[in-house]
Amino acid sequence: MTFLLLLPVVLSALLQAAHLFRWLGPAGLVALVPLALLASRRRAAARALQALLVLAALEWLRAMVALVEERAAIDQPFGRLVIILGAVALFTGLSALVFQAPPLARRYTPATRE
Repeated sequence: MTFLLLLPVVLSALLQAAHLFRWLGPAGLVALVPLALLASRRRAAARALQALLVLAALEWLRAMVALVEERAAIDQPFGRLVIILGAVALFTGLSALVFQAPPLARRYTPATRE
């Protein structure tokens, strides 16, 4: 069950890595490094991943605006671009919410000390 809940996070990281790979080459694969935080059970790891996912969603929106401006400048259609990149940004942003699901909230909650 945990794997299925984390699948949107992994897919979002893969999409972001592909996006960065396009612009940065192999250095763009650094976007996959934060996935190592999934192995940790610390709350800070979950919060860091959430923050990175929100930043990734903002990057998708920035890229969308830049590409729309480019296409508009050369009188090319951009409607599909807005729909696709908007959906990717929404998916990436919503992926940050999976850590609020009860199974993941329990997984990433610090154990009580006695």
